[in-house]
Amino acid sequence: MPDYSALVEFIVKKLVTRPDDVKVSSSTDDHGVIKIMISVPQEDIGRIIGKRGATINAIRLVTKASAVKSSERVDVDIEE
Repeated sequence: MPDYSALVEFIVKKLVTRPDDVKVSSSTDDHGVIKIMISVPQEDIGRIIGKRGATINAIRLVTKASAVKSSERVDVDIEE
């Protein structure tokens, strides 16, 4: 199984102003869906979401595309 949380963490750390404060956690629910949660400082949430959600949607798309080969489902969300 690929390390999706490491992929998301790599992308997010390149986008924020304080990369040391980025925390990415993952868990699997009862249906086998891998949930990736991103935690960033309040001032960097806008950078992660992007205009009209374009940046977070791109992160979700890259993560889901990396899960296609292993037939896994991955959801990415931001903790507030």
